[in-house]
Amino acid sequence: MRKKVDERIRTLIENGANLRHRSMFFIVGDKSRDQIANLNMMLKHASRKSHRSILWCYRDKLEISSHKQKQKKQVKKLMARGLLDQELADHYTLFLATEDITYCLYKDSDRILGNTFSMCILQDFEALTPNILARTIETVEGGGLILLLLRSLSSLTSLYTMVMDVHERFRTESHTEAATRFNERFLLSIASCKACVVMDDELNILPISSHIRSIEPVSTSEDSEGLSERERELKDLKEQLRDTAPMGQLVGKCCTMDQATAVISFLDAIFDKTLRRTVALLANRGRGKSAALGLAVAGAVAAGYSNIFVTAPSPENLKTLFEFICKGINALEYKEHLHYDVVKSNDPEMKKATIQINVYKQHRQTIQYIRPQEHAKLSQVELLVIDEAAAIPLPIVRSMLGPYLVFLSSTVNGYEGTGRSLSLKLIEQLESQSKVSVQSGNGSNSGREFKKIELNESIRYAPGDPIESWLNGLLCLDASNSIPNITRLPHPKECDLYYINRDTLFSYHKESEIFLQRMMALYVASHYKNSPNDLQLMADAPAHHLFVLLGPVDETKNQLPDILCVIQVCLEGQISQKSAMRSLNEGRSPAGDQIPWKFCEQFQDEVFPTLSGARIVRIAVHPSALRLGYGSAAVDMLTRYYQGQVTHFAEDDDMVPEEPSVKVTEAAEKASLLEESIKPRANLPPLLLHLRERRPERLHYLGVSFGLTLDLFKFWKKHYFYPFYVGHIPSPVTGEHTCMVLKPINNDDIEVTGSSKCGFLEPFYQDFRQRFRRLLSSCFRNLNFSLAMSVLASKINFTDHEPDPSEDTTGGSKQGGDLLTPYDMKRLEAYTNNLVDFHMILDLVPMLAHRYFQEKMPVTLNGVQGAILLCMGLQNKDLTAVKDELGLEREQILSSFIKVMRKLYGHLQRVASKEMDASLPRLKDIDFAPLTKSLDEDLNEGAKEVMDKMRAKNKSMLDPELHQQYAINDIDDELGKALKKGGNVSASGLVSVKSNKTPTDSKHRKKKHKDDGNSSKRKGKHGDKSSSKKRKSLGN
Repeated sequence: MRKKVDERIRTLIENGANLRHRSMFFIVGDKSRDQIANLNMMLKHASRKSHRSILWCYRDKLEISSHKQKQKKQVKKLMARGLLDQELADHYTLFLATEDITYCLYKDSDRILGNTFSMCILQDFEALTPNILARTIETVEGGGLILLLLRSLSSLTSLYTMVMDVHERFRTESHTEAATRFNERFLLSIASCKACVVMDDELNILPISSHIRSIEPVSTSEDSEGLSERERELKDLKEQLRDTAPMGQLVGKCCTMDQATAVISFLDAIFDKTLRRTVALLANRGRGKSAALGLAVAGAVAAGYSNIFVTAPSPENLKTLFEFICKGINALEYKEHLHYDVVKSNDPEMKKATIQINVYKQHRQTIQYIRPQEHAKLSQVELLVIDEAAAIPLPIVRSMLGPYLVFLSSTVNGYEGTGRSLSLKLIEQLESQSKVSVQSGNGSNSGREFKKIELNESIRYAPGDPIESWLNGLLCLDASNSIPNITRLPHPKECDLYYINRDTLFSYHKESEIFLQRMMALYVASHYKNSPNDLQLMADAPAHHLFVLLGPVDETKNQLPDILCVIQVCLEGQISQKSAMRSLNEGRSPAGDQIPWKFCEQFQDEVFPTLSGARIVRIAVHPSALRLGYGSAAVDMLTRYYQGQVTHFAEDDDMVPEEPSVKVTEAAEKASLLEESIKPRANLPPLLLHLRERRPERLHYLGVSFGLTLDLFKFWKKHYFYPFYVGHIPSPVTGEHTCMVLKPINNDDIEVTGSSKCGFLEPFYQDFRQRFRRLLSSCFRNLNFSLAMSVLASKINFTDHEPDPSEDTTGGSKQGGDLLTPYDMKRLEAYTNNLVDFHMILDLVPMLAHRYFQEKMPVTLNGVQGAILLCMGLQNKDLTAVKDELGLEREQILSSFIKVMRKLYGHLQRVASKEMDASLPRLKDIDFAPLTKSLDEDLNEGAKEVMDKMRAKNKSMLDPELHQQYAINDIDDELGKALKKGGNVSASGLVSVKSNKTPTDSKHRKKKHKDDGNSSKRKGKHGDKSSSKKRKSLGN
């Protein structure tokens, strides 16, 4: 049965075709598929294009297959079941057979980037995500149609309770109920889009699209050739430059006046050949940035540049760039395989992306892709092109700038993980340096010359497209206009942290929308990577909560306060021990609960996942308030809040109040599609809630996961967050390792031994330090030395070191003695004495470095000496690498290195001497007690003893018994006989007579004489003998 189509639908399509604006139709009903062919027919009549292409996106299955033979069978089955009329079947099958339709799964939607379609059909609404929505809608050209097909609903407000596929990733074991705030806001935003119509499957316009009631046909401001004013300017420019080579050929490939102006600016910089110049191209999505860069590179080839390097986060991002390089050099009459060759990658991860173009028409010229992390390999470069610079970390982009020409492009507001860090920091810095160099008149010696180009005209559609405005508002893509200037910067102590009610934030009220746009603007301005999916995560994830830091709020003024800082928190943990054991046994981790599962994996601990914690997902500070203490103040307040130091609730009340639930009154009315009225909900709770008015969740720890950089690590370390995991493989996009840190929160549920600031994390933290130190020579060999020392957190200043007397002071040294043999000690001694080269002890440096950074060698080193020991000992870097990293000369490094070795050798020597002393036998200590007598008394006593001995000796000499031995027995008158023989008297006058002593007495006297002789010998040995020797020496 034929039915007349509402004229407002036809008028909307025709107005879009005339103005080159897109139109969107939201079709609700089970037969919405049947209206696709009718809308395509209207578009065909309204559009002047002969060829149109259609994009059809779906989740996993098409209702009618794209295969022709299967189509026929499926159509027959639908007709047999009465679900498809014969007339509609013919019309629909004709549409499928005659139109150029590209079918695409939602999961493969990234491969359609860069293509242009006249119509986009999106079915399976449950599988849509903000990223997919933006990616597919942006492929539609001006005058085209966007169709969203939705199954039959009792009311549109049923979308508020529709379970989306992405919600499965938001659920965790302890948080299972996902909200649908994003769907609610999406539906309310459609009601405000002038180019969007919501209708049923019979093309009846629903009340939500009441704005289309007054639609009127519009007239186009075109000339006789059907060109607008800007199109006429572009055509005239191409005519003027037609005979100017190579500019004329390259400008002829441009699609908009803005793009042509950008290409001319690039070519001016190329032919000027001034070193230290930067040209930045900034624009939103779909403005032709990559195409303009590609044409400019083709101009550089024509100008004779030999070494051209291009870089991007991924080689896949350079598909359009290389495509337009080839188009540009083809326009300059270069022939492939004759004048140039295109080289594609063999790496399966790069998906055969183009990585090099070799040109050899004039001379050898190369256009080479290089990874952002390999910027140190840039040598003899003449032109460097950086595409999608906003997705590359700012320090890496800065390090790429050198004494050569640099072209860079950046997406200011986009949907592919972009950020404004580049435009807010780097470009402002380059502009200021350029102004200084111009004022000083020193040219390139004082700074880089800088020029900024902006593209505002879209390639696919005309300016003022309502779908673009609607999409930017829905997904908060227009962040550049949402960062307000701060009227006053209060002291951080004057600020307060507030909890945000997400029901009110995503209610699509005017004030809530302004606040949400400002929050997302801070996210984009403060982080490298953002995507629209982050918005749905904030809205629907059950475990996520939002906090903002505000200055003093003046309630008398009816205006929103300035947002100084935003914190997004995700509650994690409370996982059953059974689930943790199953995860350990299976070797896999479920989605969500990032920190508990990673901790469980790293330490094989099944208890930690049962604890409750919170992970700080993001912390964003206003660009005008950076490094003023607002981020630190927000983290401190959040910590005190979860420690229970802000709120004072009854301890017996264990219930944590969740966000107030708001009933969807429109859904409860059960109104039909043609009668219901969609409007923002009323009676919502306040948007901001002071922390004093909300009871905190009971947590055991706070955690953070971030890309490891020195500034970020120092920030979290300052707030007593301790690392427990650093990823072994750096990110291919940023080149940063993933780092996870934890901070224990005082809680009575966990018993802690000792008074360490780490609390219950102390053993895990020490284990991490040990593993990190071991991996510095492999996985973290290229880590910056200052960052490695900060993560390692080893002590190098031992000036106040006091050894613990309870410990064995030789225990650690004995281990060192086991590592170093006597020959090692000799080599080390020879090096410290400048007798051998440092290569002789390189095998000892790792052992000494590991011992030192274990804090088992209490030797004080300065920062440079510690860095050299870490680089050469733990990271095993050679002298050249240490020189490049520290920025010191070779002689300086060797001088500091030998000082380190001398200190370590001196320590080992002292320890070795102590060990030797400990092994030797020790003499018994003599107690020198004070004398009880004076010197005079002692001398008098000694003299008395000597006198007594002398008297006794003299008295013994007069003893008769002593002389009795010489008595003569005169019984036989022996004496007289002897005298009578006077003639026989010797000359000495002596005579011999017989003694009267008995043999017994003789033996007794001999024994006594022998004893006296021995006594005299001993006395002579110590006294008289030494005196006689002395007299002999004097006589000699």
